[in-house]
Amino acid sequence: MATTIDDIIADFDLIEDWDERYRYLIEIGRELEPLPPEAHSDANKVRGCASQVWIETNAEPDGRLRFRGDSDAHIVKGLVRLTLATYSGLRPDEILARDAGAVFERLGLSQHLTPQRSNGVRAMVERIKTDARQALGGA
Repeated sequence: MATTIDDIIADFDLIEDWDERYRYLIEIGRELEPLPPEAHSDANKVRGCASQVWIETNAEPDGRLRFRGDSDAHIVKGLVRLTLATYSGLRPDEILARDAGAVFERLGLSQHLTPQRSNGVRAMVERIKTDARQALGGA
């Protein structure tokens, strides 16, 4: 079971066929911790995604941000998992410095996602970065 972004990247490197990579995305999406019904709220809904996506942000006592997420679409759920693995557990300044685009480029996803899904991923990343800016006291 892949738990970190490095684990996911290493697993992706072992899979050459894109149909298999999509199946892997679906598989890691199933690893998401289930969100309680109250977390499927309007406040947690990510705007700009064609599918329904929710991201819940929690600040740890040490200032790190932890994210949980969900989606109503299988592949998108995998993209949520990938995005959360990229950012969850980092300090807000680390989140703002991290380039998810480079991760998605490294995995080859930028060439294999539909424009709609790419826009959804950008919306998830922007939501996470907005939460990080708010945690730092900025707007």
